[in-house]
Amino acid sequence: MASRITRRQLGLAVAGLSASPALLAAATHDNDAVTPRDFDPIYYTLQRYSSAPLRMTFQATSRAEAELWQRQLRVKITELLGGLPATGGALNAETTEVREFPDYRRERLVFESKPGVGVQAYLLTPKATTPPFKTVICVTGHGRGADDIVAIGEDGKDRTGKPSYANDFAVQVVKQGMAAVAIEPMAFGCRRSAATKLKGQTVTDCQPSAGSALLLGESMIGWRVFDVMRTIDWIGARPELDSKRIACMGISGGGTCTQFAAALDPRIKAAMVSGYLNTFRDSIMSVPHCIDNYVPGILNWAENYDVAGLIAPRHFFSEGGDQDHIFPVHATRAAFQKVKKVYEVFGVPERAQQEIFSGGHQFHGVQGIPFIKAALA
Repeated sequence: MASRITRRQLGLAVAGLSASPALLAAATHDNDAVTPRDFDPIYYTLQRYSSAPLRMTFQATSRAEAELWQRQLRVKITELLGGLPATGGALNAETTEVREFPDYRRERLVFESKPGVGVQAYLLTPKATTPPFKTVICVTGHGRGADDIVAIGEDGKDRTGKPSYANDFAVQVVKQGMAAVAIEPMAFGCRRSAATKLKGQTVTDCQPSAGSALLLGESMIGWRVFDVMRTIDWIGARPELDSKRIACMGISGGGTCTQFAAALDPRIKAAMVSGYLNTFRDSIMSVPHCIDNYVPGILNWAENYDVAGLIAPRHFFSEGGDQDHIFPVHATRAAFQKVKKVYEVFGVPERAQQEIFSGGHQFHGVQGIPFIKAALA
């Protein structure tokens, strides 16, 4: 590597004073005389990754050791997310609309996650199944919000065609005989500022809200995870929903929320993560991502797959497209093998499954939804 250049040295070089040829080359843009990667911040961060401590990465060899590891890492992850409230107060839930469809009923509702923090959600319940229903919390990723997974088009009207990204997966869930609760993630859809809404339906409020969370010592992931936890509280107040058989699934940013929520809340009996399980090195550190993906300091303690390992021995399903350029498939496969080792130590390797399908960054669900349905039996 070329010699490090201080600001003073660079100033001297530009001024024509004593400086080495390499410094002069850097100052005059003669890049043939220096190593180009010396100017590459991605190369620098990946070099830093190679020495990341990962002090709490999974190393257990017995179930007792694995359970201790989980307890300790859950505490650390909660701390890194900025902590989670002990309670959110009254839910103050209210139904705002009910629609009937041939196969299911769709209810739109709102509740308070925390005082002053409203969550909109859709409850889809099947007509061919007897309650109490197995219930799946569905979390979408970046885009138009929950409307994109319950078959509501950009014009606000019901649609029949499925977009290729989210594929209306909440509707897929209800057509499998389970209830789906599609929640609006903070900074998407209706949970945006008035100014952002004027910019278009797919423009999110992740920045500045996720950045503000970091300034407050908290995180957008932590805020969204708490919304999932409060959704579980709400499910417990609905007699037609089985609060003992709850799963969570999501695509992309919704997969992030699903993975962290299931890692921290044991009430989630099964989790399906689409387009997220990977390594931080190959995805978040190497490809441009939204600020809502970042957890300060997490590489001092654990990798992406360690978070997923906290779900064991509960059921876990991962899927990814072989052409997903945001979460590269080779790292999705490698991360799953790390998760699988946790399940092997727990003695239930069959409870962790993965499907790699032909496609890009999108929700697939062909094997994942039936897996979740069976896991909630």
